Amino acid sequence: MQLYKNFCRETLDQNGNLIDFELDFPQNYNFGYDVVDKMAELAPNDTAVVWTNPENEEKIFSFADISKLSNKAANVFKKYGIGKGDKVLVILKRNYEYWYVAPALHKLGAVIIPATNLLTQDDISYRVDTAQIKAAVCTPDGETAEDIIAVAAQDNTLETVFVARRKVEGAIDFTAEVEKADAALERVDTHAEEPMVIYFTSGTTGYPKAVEHNHTYTLGHIITARYWQCVRENGLHLTVAETGWAKASWGKIYGQWLCGCAVMVYDFDKFSPGKLLRIIEKYRVTSFCAPPTVYRYFVKKGMNKYDLSALEHISTAGEALNTEVFEKVYEQTGLHLMEGFGQTEAVLMLANLRGTKSKPGSMGKPTPLYDIHIVDEKGKELNANEVGEIVVYPPKDRKQYGIFMTYFGNSELYEKVWKNGVYHTGDTAYKDDDGYYWYVGRLDDLIKTRGFRVGPFEIENVLMQHPDVLECAVIGVSDKDRGQAIKAIVKLIDGVSCDRHTEAEIKSFCNRQMASYKWIQYLEIVDEFPKTISGKIMRRELCRTS
Repeated sequence: MQLYKNFCRETLDQNGNLIDFELDFPQNYNFGYDVVDKMAELAPNDTAVVWTNPENEEKIFSFADISKLSNKAANVFKKYGIGKGDKVLVILKRNYEYWYVAPALHKLGAVIIPATNLLTQDDISYRVDTAQIKAAVCTPDGETAEDIIAVAAQDNTLETVFVARRKVEGAIDFTAEVEKADAALERVDTHAEEPMVIYFTSGTTGYPKAVEHNHTYTLGHIITARYWQCVRENGLHLTVAETGWAKASWGKIYGQWLCGCAVMVYDFDKFSPGKLLRIIEKYRVTSFCAPPTVYRYFVKKGMNKYDLSALEHISTAGEALNTEVFEKVYEQTGLHLMEGFGQTEAVLMLANLRGTKSKPGSMGKPTPLYDIHIVDEKGKELNANEVGEIVVYPPKDRKQYGIFMTYFGNSELYEKVWKNGVYHTGDTAYKDDDGYYWYVGRLDDLIKTRGFRVGPFEIENVLMQHPDVLECAVIGVSDKDRGQAIKAIVKLIDGVSCDRHTEAEIKSFCNRQMASYKWIQYLEIVDEFPKTISGKIMRRELCRTS
């Protein structure tokens, strides 16, 4: 059962490739009622979630199960005073409760605020104060519950804390409450363009921003799932993401269920490429999506050592993909990695969609939801192969969907990114002669050296081709002659000697392959990189200490 067809008009060419797409939904559209409950009505026994963990525990939920559990959870929230418009912090890692807690909050018209369990008490306090959070639902694992309870004891808006599968003083036993709750729920009157979710960004360049989306956000991910990840009816899709990040919305619930596809959930804390590959093998995963870093570890482990014969399609996003990883994955699986690009503030903006010919390392072309252009600092559109900022022009004949409503509590910043009615992503790229887009870097990360503008990824792409390099980052450092000199910071694979000979060899390897203005002037080897809680390298911190 593929309900996505009820909410859009899609135009395909003679080969079945998507060329136009327009959302079409009722004004009271709500994912909880119109997708979860409808799937439970039409295909009650179809699998919605397959969950397992490193201890080999397993749970399988049908759409009927998710519908019933989400109703019960919604009644629990109602019992404790949570209703339409209330903000609810949800820290559930990859715990199976997330897949009925999220629809439950949607049904009530409450605003879900997913977050990672890596947050400190100060991080939690910041989110509570910024978004005026009323309640929290948290994992039984670790000290998350205790941290949230400590925050709730402070002078703020946080009133109620629910904890799953564990009794904690000062919190409500969520599991026990759900078990005894009524499974019948009367539909709450919600509007498709009312707030539904707030995601906090990872905060690489300042305090995390509270990105607010409405209920149509779920429909924006139809293209994400069907035409980029290529999920299929009764398939099993696995996206490597924790529920605290927007990537979970991309690959772990909305578009997949709209397309009648089950989601595979591996509830792990410590990433192990071998264990994850065994999950794909054991459960016969049909489509898979992960950042390039995961594929990098996969190829070192050897994907061809596992039975991945059920795997039909693989995709990647979250960071730029270098050609070396693309080619190695193809050698080991026979599958082409299909790259895509988007933001917490939007859905899939650029992608190598189903049926298109991909170019290794390219983000692909604009999806039909967006009219994308490359512009300079003055907003002038650039020619092919010129580097500029990725911007979105609003459509002339329809409403723009897929882009966030606002930065909650910071309307000035929202207005800044919507300069002159055009959405400025802050990311830079160039478009080649064939219309494919190639990522360069964040606008703030561009290096200006000897009169040239150099994107860090151009050099990082070459660095990652060196067999001894595991991770890298390129920054600009002050230089009286060049303006900025190019510095590479690298982490080596295990067992490689960290000495001047290695530094010189890596530097020489890269400079032989690049134009002289891109040459690395300085190279530093480090044991670890400073990273955000989402795992992104903090370039600002590298610049500060260099």
